[in-house]
Amino acid sequence: MELTHTIYKMYAIVEINGQQFKAEAGRKLFVHHIQDVEDGATVEFNKVLLIDNEGTISVGTPTIENAKIVCEVVSKLVKGDKVLVFHKKRRKGYSKLNGHRQQFTELTIKEVIA
Repeated sequence: MELTHTIYKMYAIVEINGQQFKAEAGRKLFVHHIQDVEDGATVEFNKVLLIDNEGTISVGTPTIENAKIVCEVVSKLVKGDKVLVFHKKRRKGYSKLNGHRQQFTELTIKEVIA
C-alpha cells in the first residue's frame, strides 16, 4: 500500500461586494464592478471568513482579525455575457424583451495574509 502526500495550498474565503470567493495566490477573480480603482492598482480586502493554511482551518466569527487579501486590478471594467429576459402572455398580444450585461472588475490575487 502506497501512501500519497497531499500538497496543500493556502487559501481563504473572502467577501467582496457582498459575494464570497475562494482566494488563492495567483488566481484570477471576476467580481462585481468596483468604483474608483485604476488598472494596475493594488486593492486589499479584509473581510476574510475562513483560512486554510496547509490543512489547518480557522473560521472567523464573523471575520478573522488581521487577515487580508492583497489583489491587483487587471482590468477595472469587463462586461459579462448578455442575458436576455423575455416576457410573454399568450393570446394577449403582450411580449417584452429586455437585455442586460453585468459589469465586472478583473482581479489577480497576489497574496493571502493570515
